[in-house]
Amino acid sequence: MTINDSAPDTLCPISRAENIVGDRWTVLVLRELFMGNHRYDEIQAQTGGTPQMVATRLKCLEADGLVERRLYNERPKRYEYHLTAKGEAFYPVILALRAWGETWCKAPEEGLAVIFTHKPCNHPAGLGPLCAHCGEPLRREDLISQPQAAYTAERQGRREAFKHK
Repeated sequence: MTINDSAPDTLCPISRAENIVGDRWTVLVLRELFMGNHRYDEIQAQTGGTPQMVATRLKCLEADGLVERRLYNERPKRYEYHLTAKGEAFYPVILALRAWGETWCKAPEEGLAVIFTHKPCNHPAGLGPLCAHCGEPLRREDLISQPQAAYTAERQGRREAFKHK
């Protein structure tokens, strides 16, 4: 996780991408932005990162052009963080990580954390990258997410614990 401000030492695109998004905390920050959490406190609460860790990741993502800050409060200055086109283009990677995690990192009885409905066909999308029903590629703007009760409770628990720190 570094800011790409010098000439790369490799032509390998995987190495270059890993240099930007190749740590757990950066991917979790991006997950939160994709879930619609734009404010620092909520991102910190849901990732479990320290203030310094989250701030550093957001600054690096901004410097690398994946995130932009938008002022929402003048006094004191407070910013929201929003994905740029470059950041939005990371969504297929998030979908792939989700699919891999649901398939290989959970017990089958746990069920899916989030069920996606594919708007064009109005059926469950499955794990992608193609819709399980119609076979069309899954795009973020074509998905309706429905977090399951246990996942919603887990996220609410993090939010509450963060408020009481």
